[in-house]
Amino acid sequence: MLLDGDEWNACFDTMQREAWRLETLPVYTMPQESEKLARFLSGEKSPDDYTSGWMDEVRQWRSEGKSVGRVHIVTRPLSDYLRFEFEYYYRHHVKAGEEIRILDVTDRANPLPDVHDFWMFDRTKVVLMNYREDGTQISRELRSGDSAPFLEYQRIAVAESVPFLEYVKD
Repeated sequence: MLLDGDEWNACFDTMQREAWRLETLPVYTMPQESEKLARFLSGEKSPDDYTSGWMDEVRQWRSEGKSVGRVHIVTRPLSDYLRFEFEYYYRHHVKAGEEIRILDVTDRANPLPDVHDFWMFDRTKVVLMNYREDGTQISRELRSGDSAPFLEYQRIAVAESVPFLEYVKD
């Protein structure tokens, strides 16, 4: 089942305990980010007091005892998009309470080589995130069946990664 609009938002609205994401791409082509990305590439940094609707959501979920996290698999040198994502989103999202981790596979084998992007809600509902090679999203697809493989992907990703702030401190 493809998820869009209200069906997609309901995944977040109805979660009871956890939303977790695996990101595997070096770039996500998001038309709504193009202007901000261009400003970043011309040297603009995000303001320290940056805020967003996502951050508000994360704070609300955290206040309700829910967790939101992700692991992003990367290789160095980081793509322009990843540098932008780190600066404009991740550094602020962790302050809001999102548990962001980085799995750098530059100098080692990727422990999840054939796994694609997904969201998992409450450890049972898996949404496959489908992208073109250029990072343009094609669809979001609710996966039916056992979530056990995705729980194992999450376990491996978390075990093999480091917290975002630790990754960028150097």
